[in-house]
Amino acid sequence: MKQIGLFFGSFNPIHIGHLALANYMCEFENMDEVWLVVSPQNPFKKSVDLIETDQRIKMVELATENYANMRVETIETTLPTPSYTINTLEALQKQYKDCFFNIIMGADNIQNIHRWKDSDMILSNYCIYVYPRLGYSTDGIELPLSCKITQAPIIEISSTQVRQWLKAGKTIPYFTPEKVISYVKENKLYQ
Repeated sequence: MKQIGLFFGSFNPIHIGHLALANYMCEFENMDEVWLVVSPQNPFKKSVDLIETDQRIKMVELATENYANMRVETIETTLPTPSYTINTLEALQKQYKDCFFNIIMGADNIQNIHRWKDSDMILSNYCIYVYPRLGYSTDGIELPLSCKITQAPIIEISSTQVRQWLKAGKTIPYFTPEKVISYVKENKLYQ
């Protein structure tokens, strides 16, 4: 059975931290592929600075087009919003019966997983790979057996920072792929 890592996010925009983590999961956690699941609307985030979903999908496509083991997954665009992880997992499982889905999640999110819709079902049926985030420790947290703490390097960069830098006209080719920057400029995003 194919091991697929699902990396959920707004990717507003995608940046090198997202790509480095996806690459790490393929190379060091034995995932056959990582699918970057573009979420139209996260139930825990405000959509104030969120650009159109199709634009974020296009940027993820551009950023991953040269990596055979990474791809964009758009299934959440066909599901009701806000996007609940359990609904996405069930839809993917129906569509891809030859795949085992693993969830890639930051240490900041694992602390709140009990707030997620049907979190017990997620924790009992899926493996969760938790990557470190600055300021969020997994020490002292009762992690379910379905969770694995990864040793992924901490790359502290956020889409919020990237948006601010782009708005300020900064040149940032080492923070997000050049094709993504070109797309942002051509479409006058984050102005």
